[in-house]
Amino acid sequence: MERKVMPTTWFIGFLMLIITSHFFIVEKKMIFFPYNQFGWIFVLSGIILNLWTDNLFKKYKTTVKPYLKPSCFISNGPFRISRNPMYLGMLLILTGTILLLKSVVLLIIPFAYLCIIHIFYIRKEEQKMLQKFSTEYLKYKKKVRSWI
Repeated sequence: MERKVMPTTWFIGFLMLIITSHFFIVEKKMIFFPYNQFGWIFVLSGIILNLWTDNLFKKYKTTVKPYLKPSCFISNGPFRISRNPMYLGMLLILTGTILLLKSVVLLIIPFAYLCIIHIFYIRKEEQKMLQKFSTEYLKYKKKVRSWI
């Protein structure tokens, strides 16, 4: 069986890269206290968004694994504001961590995460959703943006 790289693997890898880079990249800090503390809002929002979304996947008994076919189409809860609330939550956590570390240079990392997730996961997931839920998913896609 072929092993698939999960989006959470990318998230954890990028989070570790942010934290280790903080100790090795010398930059003049551009975000000062107390403004860097807004990072907590991002981190906590991302955690809440991920937990909420994960609970919905469990409630509706559909897969969270992007390479499997969905059994259910969820459009309530955080899916009302984003077609990809788990990915958005992870992006918020990465961005919040960078704010807390007072870095500007490291903001390239969440952007890289966004690109990788969109290209290698979201596009394929949306194709599966369109195949399985066709018209219903197209209507949803017109109303709700991919990220926010």
